[in-house]
Formats: sequence, structure tokens, C-alpha cells
Amino acid sequence: MNLAYRDVRHNLFRFVLTCLGLSLLMAVVLAMMGIYNGLVADALNIVRAPKADLWVVEAGRQGPFAESSKIPGQTRDAVARLHGVSDAGSITYQTVEAAFAGRTLRLYIIGYERGRPGGPDAVVEGRGIAQSHFEAVADRKSGLVIGERIALGRNRFEVVGLVEDAMNSGGDPVLYITLSDAQTLQSQLAPPAARVLEARGATGESGNTVAAVIARVDANADVDSVARTVRQWKHLSAMTQAEQEDLLVRSVVDRARRQIGLFLGILLTVSAVVIALIIYTMTMEKLKQIATLKLIGAPDRTIVGLIVQQSIALGAVGWAFGLMLILLIKDFFPRRVMLEPINAAALAGIILVVCILASGLGIRAALRVDPATAIGG
Repeated sequence: MNLAYRDVRHNLFRFVLTCLGLSLLMAVVLAMMGIYNGLVADALNIVRAPKADLWVVEAGRQGPFAESSKIPGQTRDAVARLHGVSDAGSITYQTVEAAFAGRTLRLYIIGYERGRPGGPDAVVEGRGIAQSHFEAVADRKSGLVIGERIALGRNRFEVVGLVEDAMNSGGDPVLYITLSDAQTLQSQLAPPAARVLEARGATGESGNTVAAVIARVDANADVDSVARTVRQWKHLSAMTQAEQEDLLVRSVVDRARRQIGLFLGILLTVSAVVIALIIYTMTMEKLKQIATLKLIGAPDRTIVGLIVQQSIALGAVGWAFGLMLILLIKDFFPRRVMLEPINAAALAGIILVVCILASGLGIRAALRVDPATAIGG
């Protein structure tokens, strides 16, 4: 007697509906795992794209991602002259909302110096920026296509190239423009009072400020040694690439990681309760058949095996269909959902344990049934 097979044979609709509900639950769990992976990957892609070894930012700041950072533009020349530095470039980051085609686009603007580190890693369609002004390279998720023009501040930029998987930790697609255009845009979007003060020189700063200077170090040079040299300059701080990535994971995406982890825990608890209730209900409906088994001398381990088998079958079908569902729809999510084989395998192991534990209620009811029930009707 196979309880799972009996349910499929005698009540196919209910069994399929039950499996569908579990599949949707599993799909949500997998989606949360994929969203977290995508969040971390997007955050790290931004910092890895320039292929930098060293990040020079404002002293006392953990910029340019965890905190805002503003340093003089001429810092790049000073960093480039350091022993062991092979190349350096200035870079800016800002989030901008722009009206386009009757909707509002939220973009993460990266301004970089052409021919220096900081630009797009690989242009998958079109070309890179060739002109000094008013050209842009956009991420595909922005919905922009080559040849379209978008207004940023008082200027219009033509999209000349597209990249993939270039988004910040908030899911905003990246738009690359030249550093000079980015600095102009920052000035145009600054509050009016700040622009007046800057024009009068009251702030003591010029418009030539950047968020960070990124540097590449020779293969035979010590990155930590170069970083220590930069930190000796009182107005600057320096982080290696490894330190910057660790900061992003610990600071920028840490709260989202903990929140998603808590939500995953709640979902798995709900899954365990749902599976337990389903198995208990199905077992209670088969008490007469179980009593018959006990009456003809079936040992308890046989009955326990049947119930656990049914529980595992439900969990396996729910996991399989949930995985197929999320793989089919993950590209339609507003931000990247990145599933890895280890995620699916980990969930399979968790579901196996949950199913075995959740079958406890059904097993308890089955073992307490009186064999005389089979005769009493």
C-alpha cells in the first residue's frame, strides 16, 4: 500500500492542488535566495567593474558606496605619481531620476575619465563613449536602446552602447557618462543655495571634485604599502579592493541580508506547518486503511515508512515544480534573481528534513489508531 500513490489514483485533483500550493511556497523561498544573491552580485559588480586595486576616498569616510565622499579632482595626478601605481582615474557616483517616454527612470550615474580606469567593463552592444560630451552607455535593464536620447539636467545624452548586469545594490541600472558631464550634472542638480555659494567661492571648493580615485598597481608592487602611503595624507583615506568588497557586504547589503534571512526562516517555518497539516489531514482520512494494516499484522515501522514516504513525495514534487517555476519567471523580476545550484541543493536538504519532522503528527495519529477500527466501520 502506497499512500502517496493512492492519493494520486483516487483524488488526483486534490493531490495536484496540494503540490501546486507547496510549489508556489518553494518558488517564493527560492526567489528570496535568488534576490539576495542578485543583490550581493550587483553590489560587487559595481566595485569590481573598474578592475581597481586601490580606492582613494575622503578621510574619515567609507566612500564612495557606504558613505558620500568628495575629494579634489587633482588627487588623481598625485595618486598616479606614487611608486607602484600603473594607472589611476577619477570617478563619480550619483543617483538621478529622469523623465523618459512618459515615465520616470531612476538611474545610477557613473562618471569616468575616458582612457582611464572606471568605465564599463564590456559593452555588449554598440560602442563605448567616444566623444567628450553627451554620450552614454546604459545597462539593458534601464530599457534604453542605442540611438535614444535622454535628458539629464539641462543636457540630452545619446545612448551609444549597452552593458549587462551593471546595477547598484538598490537595483538601479547604471548609466555611464564622461567625468566632466557627470560633474556638470552634479552642479545642475545641486540645491540653488549651494550653486550660488559655489559660484561666489563661499564654500572654498571648485566644481572639480570627485567621489573617489581608483588606481591599478603593478604586479610586483605591494597594494597595502601604497595604501599606507596614501593614508599618510591627512585629507585622504585608502582602501584595497578586498577591503572595499568586504565593506559593501558588511555595511551596504548587511541589513537586506539579515532581513531576507529572517523572511526565509519564516517561510521555512510556514512550509513545515503546512506540510505537517497536509500529512496529518491525509493520514486521518486513511485511519481505517492503517487500522486494517495493523489488524493483519503490519509492523509499526511499515506504517511509519508509508507516512514518511508520502510526506517526502509531497515535498519533492513541491520542490521540483517550485524550482521549475522560478527558473521560468526569474527574468521578469524587476531586479536580478540569481539562483545557484547550491541554493537549490540546500533547499532540497532543508525540505527533506522538514518533511520528515512534519510527518510526526501523522505518525503519532497512525500509531495510536485501534486495529478494531477496521472492523467497526
